[in-house]
Amino acid sequence: MKLKVTQTGSTIRRKGDQKRTIEALGLGRINRSRMHDDNPVIRGMINKVKHLVKVEEITE
Repeated sequence: MKLKVTQTGSTIRRKGDQKRTIEALGLGRINRSRMHDDNPVIRGMINKVKHLVKVEEITE
């Protein structure tokens, strides 16, 4: 299964670790989306910035 992660919130006035997590997910601008494999590492990153992203599960 894949996850489509879309940034919905700004990283302005956010902690540095949240900014780095958004960058590590391949995001950085509002409405930018990236596809990722569903694994515990990606899920943990999404959980850290769940207030800034929208996640859709894509079945193959």
